[in-house]
Amino acid sequence: MKKITLLIFTTLFSFVVSATNVDTVIIFSSGMHQSIKAVIITPGNYKNKAVRFPVVYLLHGYSGKYSDWIIKMPEGLKALADENKMIIVCPDGGFSSWYFDSPVDTTFRYETYEATEVVNYIDKNYRTITDAAHRAITGLSMGGHGALFLALRHPDIFGAAGSMSGGVDLSESRNRFDIMKRIGDTTLNAQNWHDYSVVNVIEHYATTPVKIIFDCGINDIFIKGNRLLNKKMLELKIPHEYTERPGEHNWEYWKNAVVFQLYYFKKFFNK
Repeated sequence: MKKITLLIFTTLFSFVVSATNVDTVIIFSSGMHQSIKAVIITPGNYKNKAVRFPVVYLLHGYSGKYSDWIIKMPEGLKALADENKMIIVCPDGGFSSWYFDSPVDTTFRYETYEATEVVNYIDKNYRTITDAAHRAITGLSMGGHGALFLALRHPDIFGAAGSMSGGVDLSESRNRFDIMKRIGDTTLNAQNWHDYSVVNVIEHYATTPVKIIFDCGINDIFIKGNRLLNKKMLELKIPHEYTERPGEHNWEYWKNAVVFQLYYFKKFFNK
């Protein structure tokens, strides 16, 4: 009997996973004059043409690319899209864009690309629910900072945002991760380091309508910045959910963290 039950469960799980669809699309950026790839995961019930879906934008980290998430957890991510009945979009953020419209390099306009060009493409080509109440954005590391940064600046686009091991305090990185290439050095462009860092700009968003969730492993390289961001948000009385769990800055942690964040977004969408 146990073998039969296990066989039925395995068959059903395989059906759920296979019912999802993974597309690789090319989205042209008029701001950067180039075509950029993205992965789109649609749930199994997307086949029902009478239904429209919420969307979660899932960002990669420094030195990564659009395919990172689907390569690292191919069946898991498809199952999560299906289980939560949402479209998951994994856009490319360049090797080290930090998801900024760079103030020192006009060829990097990834804020415009992610928050406007990608969203417009998805809404035009997929059956989405086209309002902020049904859009969320999150990411890991560089993408975690990017997700919070973009959502705070574009609450009309993203109603909820998350971060997993986000580099939310840019001053922690200094000479690392190409940040200087995007916002300049820490001396002549010191103001940029303040104005483009989530842990600082959060002070301007005490009344943000964006629902925020972020987490970090206790042995992560960015744990201090995340703790500082949580402290500031508590002082500013900004509603949010913050969690620390055992873990480091690696895929073992992120593959676990994304499950909780997508469930959080599902609850947000259902409201």
